[in-house]
Amino acid sequence: MNRVRYSGDLIASLEGVIWLGLAWSVSLSLWQGTLMPSLTALCLAGTCLIVALGHRPLRLMLGRYRIRKRRTEMLMHLVALPLLLAMALAIPFEALVTPLDGDQRMLLFNVLATAGWLMFLLTILTKSLIFEVRQRRSGRR
Repeated sequence: MNRVRYSGDLIASLEGVIWLGLAWSVSLSLWQGTLMPSLTALCLAGTCLIVALGHRPLRLMLGRYRIRKRRTEMLMHLVALPLLLAMALAIPFEALVTPLDGDQRMLLFNVLATAGWLMFLLTILTKSLIFEVRQRRSGRR
């Protein structure tokens, strides 16, 4: 049970790093004016996807409930909430200060997505600590 829990946490965290790398590479590509960082990140993400789909033990492990649950939680922290927050912050900012172009909107999303991923890591650590404390207390009794 602990092994599945830790592997789910690790897989979700690494997948979050891949998604963040892809998002930040888009911002870097926009800043540099070249597609090379985005293509590199897409190739890396595609390689990880092909390995995950082609390697049978990894494919079976990724199909487990706890790992799917962790990955869904990670995507909520990494994509859904930052998209909503970026929209909610960009609209008043544009109305009050200055209009944002595409580069600045993508940068705002990337900053919020990175903060969401860090919050996901803190959530995982907190859940792990609570689980360990409960397990130790039940082991004493």
